[in-house]
Amino acid sequence: MRMALVLGASGGIGGETARALIEKGWHVRGLSRTPRHGDGIDWRTGDALDRTAVLAAAQGTQAIVHAVNPPGYRDWDRLVMPMLDNSIAAALANGARLALPGTIYNYDPAVTPLAQPDTAQHPRTRKGAIRRAMEERLTTTPGLRSLILRAGDFFGPRPGNSWFSQGMIKPGKAVYSVTNPSRGSVGHAWAYLPDVAETFARLLDQEERLPPFARYHFDGHWDPDGRTFAHAVLRAAGAPNGAIWSFPWFILPLAGLFSVTMRELREMQPFWTHAVRLDNATLVDAIGSEPQTLLDEALRVTLAALGCLSGPPAARY
Repeated sequence: MRMALVLGASGGIGGETARALIEKGWHVRGLSRTPRHGDGIDWRTGDALDRTAVLAAAQGTQAIVHAVNPPGYRDWDRLVMPMLDNSIAAALANGARLALPGTIYNYDPAVTPLAQPDTAQHPRTRKGAIRRAMEERLTTTPGLRSLILRAGDFFGPRPGNSWFSQGMIKPGKAVYSVTNPSRGSVGHAWAYLPDVAETFARLLDQEERLPPFARYHFDGHWDPDGRTFAHAVLRAAGAPNGAIWSFPWFILPLAGLFSVTMRELREMQPFWTHAVRLDNATLVDAIGSEPQTLLDEALRVTLAALGCLSGPPAARY
């Protein structure tokens, strides 16, 4: 049986990828700092910062999904690379492929309206610089086989740290209005987590066809004018005539003096004033059409899971 270790299996993209792999017949292990059970995952207790624990959980695996991040935006510069190095060591020890969810933050949004997988990366933010360094570590480690799938801003039934659940709506509350971070008519890339996870699973199912260092872009749901997505949220919430408010960017400089999260959000502002779309042509060549749940359905599932709709959650992907 094929075996995968998912670091971050209790989170958004990690949890959805674990589920997608299980549905394709993989045995999936998860590593958690606190004891866990369920979800069809073989849970092991340990910390991604503990190399011994990661190596033990990875024994016999053919794939390792590195979807773990420090909580919130705290200590990225101190913790991210040591966690990745532990996953690299485990992948090398088992001859496993290391899969990494990527982002648009590697790019300079002012000069990158359309990014191919090999487009030069010139990040403008600290988070983007760390993301680029993570990818460079994968490319420069001898003998490592890796897979990077870059996508836009996540939304889905597992909220995590996302613009959708932290900036646009309030989890646990009915949605009668939406706060929209987009400025003017600028397009924006959105990625539904179960679709991204299904894409990861399909790629990992094709190990023999993947190059040693594989990079792909996930197009997802493209908002062409910066308002289409917000209108779809209101429609899915049953409030099509609800208000769309502009995100209060002006308060972030002051709020950032007291909050790491607010400082990080402020750094992301250029991605809402410039459009960055991901070209998925090579992904389509590799797996055929990109998995894509209809936007209204994806938003209904997301809002139901976040406690924003009355009644039982809608059917999953």
